[in-house]
Amino acid sequence: MSLTLAAIVIFFSLIAAAFFAGAETSLTASSRARLQALETSGDVRAALANRLAANKGRLISAMLLGGQLVTIASTAYTTSVFVEAFGPHGELEATIVMTLLIVVFGEVLPKTVAIAYPDRVALVIAPIVNFFVTVFGPVVRAVEIFVRALLKLFGFEIGERELSGAEELRGAVDLLHREGEVARDQRDMFGGLLELEDVPVADVMIHRTKMRTLDADLPPAELVREALASPYTRMPLWRGDPDNIIGILHIKDLFRAYAAAGGEVAKLRPADIALDAWFIPDATSCRDQLQAFLRRKTHSALVVDEYGVVLGLITLEDIIEEIVGDITDEHDVAMQGVRQQLDGSLIVDGGVTIRDLNRLMDWDLPDEEAATVAGLVIHEARTIPEARQAFVFHGFRFEVLRRQKNRLAVLRITPMEVKGKTKAAR
Repeated sequence: MSLTLAAIVIFFSLIAAAFFAGAETSLTASSRARLQALETSGDVRAALANRLAANKGRLISAMLLGGQLVTIASTAYTTSVFVEAFGPHGELEATIVMTLLIVVFGEVLPKTVAIAYPDRVALVIAPIVNFFVTVFGPVVRAVEIFVRALLKLFGFEIGERELSGAEELRGAVDLLHREGEVARDQRDMFGGLLELEDVPVADVMIHRTKMRTLDADLPPAELVREALASPYTRMPLWRGDPDNIIGILHIKDLFRAYAAAGGEVAKLRPADIALDAWFIPDATSCRDQLQAFLRRKTHSALVVDEYGVVLGLITLEDIIEEIVGDITDEHDVAMQGVRQQLDGSLIVDGGVTIRDLNRLMDWDLPDEEAATVAGLVIHEARTIPEARQAFVFHGFRFEVLRRQKNRLAVLRITPMEVKGKTKAAR
């Protein structure tokens, strides 16, 4: 009779242990996004599961407490029954039997099922789990206070660092990309959107050395020719000194003025029809500037440093390209800044940004200290290299092919694994 009762106790104990183990796994592994969608559609169980998963510390502690109580109580009872039935050796036999049963049926089996169908399991067990979390809540809280106080005596401060929503989303998209469920371009677009807050406009602007500007003092006919030869519709207008920007000339406004003047170019006064220049600090984030563009209903702004010196031009298209990649149309000038070589290396213009190169080649070069490839080499070398100098860092070989004054104009970048394979082949 004792063995029969023990078998019944073991059976229900395994069910209880499996429940606690599976509940912890399913609710922590369930998709918050899917549960949120179900909650929005009116699923009460999804709402309950979401609330439980939101407080993972309390949930896990309650499930661990329930599982430990069941395991210890059932093992102690089974041991006493085995000792009574089989004598002193019953302790060893009870330990072996309970260990095998609990590991297989109380841990591995329920967790395997829960990890395979986390959302489905979470919805089914959420009401029962909520009951135990509520019942065990005071005990769990008391134990937590005691543990924290004990750790504090030894100089340990427990502070939980929660991942931000952006970090969680980025990690989820990266994981889905590795699993093949999200394409690389989709991952890059999503990552670009999340990173806008961390990217200053100085990193994506058109540098002043590459800006197409117009001299307001040019004869009207010559100024119109230069404006028409430009691929851009908005160009800074300066007077006296290229740093003295007096406005932004829109080609459409120039055409309207030309029509109003009856086709007489000599009557045009570009400075009078130019829009007011908008100057912004170089530390402005791309996200803030995107919102500012939308509020002001304008497409371009001039970037200045702390001394008011113009550093470059930022446009709405530049920021959008940070999300979707390069946008080209039939009027864009072809500027081939990256050229793939047969040996696996790249010939790269020094002004190519590291972010664009990483996106193009799926690399992971750091862009915290420098925005461009040339800037990265100078930062790592701690000097301005001469032509034909080469450096190896971050798993790549950088060779300076051409230097113009103090600017690294062209470099060759070779991934070290490609270089290693080339040597091996020789």
